Amino acid sequence: MTAARNLISVHPEYLKFQLEVEKQSYCDLKVTNNTEHNVAFKVKTTSPKKYFVRPNIGLIHPWDSFIIRVTLQALRDCPLDIQCKDKFLLQSTVVSPNTEVNKLPQDIFVKEDGKTLEECKLRVIYMAPHGDGVKQTFDFNPMRRSASFDDNQDLQRLKDERDAAIRQTQQLQQDLEILKRRRSHESIAGFTIRFAFVVGLIGIATGFLLNLWLSTPSAEE
Repeated sequence: MTAARNLISVHPEYLKFQLEVEKQSYCDLKVTNNTEHNVAFKVKTTSPKKYFVRPNIGLIHPWDSFIIRVTLQALRDCPLDIQCKDKFLLQSTVVSPNTEVNKLPQDIFVKEDGKTLEECKLRVIYMAPHGDGVKQTFDFNPMRRSASFDDNQDLQRLKDERDAAIRQTQQLQQDLEILKRRRSHESIAGFTIRFAFVVGLIGIATGFLLNLWLSTPSAEE
């Protein structure tokens, strides 16, 4: 690992992927040339069908850096092993100043006597999203996974019951408000009818008394 740092340095020293089903995840590697020479690099992996590396081969100018993006293809199911056994190998070697990346010899990354070929091994770490935003390493122990699954189901059921209770409370509040408005309206309407009835009775009584007074003969007659 120390020898690999003579030509280049890599950050981070491992590949970390946020593991989500049916969703791609990526990790960027920053590769820095620590020399005054042009350095060619190549990325290899033990699981080429699972990862997409761009670029997987390239050139870095003296004292310059380069970003390599490694993409984990979307997974159909969560892996059954907590320990990811996938490995990456970053090879590097010095090339002449006029070398072009598309004209690199096919055997440039083959170990030969007298050639400086350095290798940096990178391990893979799977990470799982957590509810509070903190990423935690997947635990694929069957017993723990079962307990965790049951806990998640219980938590989801409690959340559903809470949401149902909130909706029911809101509905009851709306019904109560409608009932209050209806009673208020009925009370106003009932008062209006009673008031009109009383006014009508007073008018009838007044008219009767007036007619009676007008029809009564005066004493002078």
